[in-house]
Amino acid sequence: MNVTSNPASDKLAAHLRGLRERHGMTLDALAGKTGLSRATLSRIEKNEVSPTAETLGRLATVYALPISQLLAPLEQSFQPIVRRLDQPVWTDATQEFERRNVSPPSGQLSVEMIEGTLGAQQRIAYDAPAIPGQEHHLYVLSGQIEITVEGKAHDLRQGDCLRYILFGETVFKTTHLPCTYVIALS
Repeated sequence: MNVTSNPASDKLAAHLRGLRERHGMTLDALAGKTGLSRATLSRIEKNEVSPTAETLGRLATVYALPISQLLAPLEQSFQPIVRRLDQPVWTDATQEFERRNVSPPSGQLSVEMIEGTLGAQQRIAYDAPAIPGQEHHLYVLSGQIEITVEGKAHDLRQGDCLRYILFGETVFKTTHLPCTYVIALS
């Protein structure tokens, strides 16, 4: 997927390159740790393509950072309120996925809320958590979704909430309906 250059995507590309460099990794080393090709990683860092949700999950795991820290590279000073129009949104058009950082940005606070919308008949798999042992609460706002946590599938519908501590793979899979949900991470 080609990317039209814009300040947000340019900033993300530069941030991802900076993370790799700060961790003292070459593109080859990062490719070995993520299972992604060197060419793909290079194109992401040059802002020639946008990373997918699964790619961000793999990078977050290597760097042991929440995905929000990959998507919000330059944190502003803490503000207790962030209006919906000001909440950062990242989109993976290939999987009809939109990820909104609902919580005000703060590296000092431990709970974070994410709103996700996944299109109908879509599947996103994360091989490993960014932070093993992190507690998740997933609350379905609309639609239906199957969440598989470490091999155990959970069918969730509007109003259902799944609480889990994540150590392994997770898979998000929608039915014929799209699904909107909120995840609280702590």
